[in-house]
Amino acid sequence: GIETLPMRMERHVANARRIVEYLAAHEAVESVAWPELPSHPDYALAKRLLPRGAGAVFSFNLRGGRAAGKRFIEALTLFSHLANVGDARSLVIHPASTTHFRMDAAALAAAGIAEGTIRLSIGLEDPADLVDDLKRALKASQKVDASKGKSAGKEAS
Repeated sequence: GIETLPMRMERHVANARRIVEYLAAHEAVESVAWPELPSHPDYALAKRLLPRGAGAVFSFNLRGGRAAGKRFIEALTLFSHLANVGDARSLVIHPASTTHFRMDAAALAAAGIAEGTIRLSIGLEDPADLVDDLKRALKASQKVDASKGKSAGKEAS
């Protein structure tokens, strides 16, 4: 309820900060889009308008494109694969294989989505558990695709 919203949002934002920090340093991640990062175009605006945090919904681009995105989603166990956001549970979606699956790479790019874009909504779970789940999924996303005989990207932990 509304009575616990400030405490829940504090936890959502703290968890998001931990996850963003982890993802931004991972070799399988090309970029992270979150307004609290100095590299984000709205960083200064977010600092001014959102002094307690930029929320818990953000996206990142995974190396390896659509296939890596699918492997990433399939390897997650704690994150729920849903298109909605803002739940107490952590949620994940890979637009190129779900909501935008009919679009080719050019159409996705025109919409501001890469084939490896992953959107996360960070929940209230223990952040160490979330990082462990992401670590496994990132590793799986970068495994060699046997049908193509090549890696989708660098493997890292």
